[in-house]
Amino acid sequence: MNPDEIEAALKVAFFRCDTASCPLTEQQKNILVEAVKNSHSGASNSANPLEELTSEELELFLQFVKSQEEQNFSWKAQLLNDWLHNRNSQQVQFIRDRYGVQWLYRLEPHHFNQFKNENIFQLKIGDRIQVCNALWEWVQENGACAPEWFSCTVVKIEEVGTDEYPQTDCIVRFDDDNEYVIQGIYEWNRYNWRWLEKD
Repeated sequence: MNPDEIEAALKVAFFRCDTASCPLTEQQKNILVEAVKNSHSGASNSANPLEELTSEELELFLQFVKSQEEQNFSWKAQLLNDWLHNRNSQQVQFIRDRYGVQWLYRLEPHHFNQFKNENIFQLKIGDRIQVCNALWEWVQENGACAPEWFSCTVVKIEEVGTDEYPQTDCIVRFDDDNEYVIQGIYEWNRYNWRWLEKD
């Protein structure tokens, strides 16, 4: 985490203390800020910002993101535009009020990987994802052939099903230029791909 992210996380913690009727003194806040900044050199950058939300906030936020994606809108751009023009963000106004823009900037698509069954994001051509070797070979968690993840780029998305039986197929290109068709990428193969984490 960079210093701005640390400060944003501490502000969230201070706010939660205030709302829980356990406010910290200014001296306590300063001590915490200094302690976290001093230990920053060993801090991990892998924390998922979504884990900072309460369960109710998370549900509202996921609904908002999913509805924006279904309309082919950028949920992040929508929030930033609301904030820029000082408009109320309705059910997700709490993101601005409690967490701020630093929290929003920390949030990346791979943070949503734990919500695979939600189908929050629709893939777009050019998206970078990882796919599991379980797509083309038999793998078991503790077996001889364990799950491995390979980076690739989405090159084609095709709706091939019917209204009654929808199916979306996806062609991905690996870094060695080989391509692979993933049938039913949302319908039955969702557990075999995830958003690529940035290095």
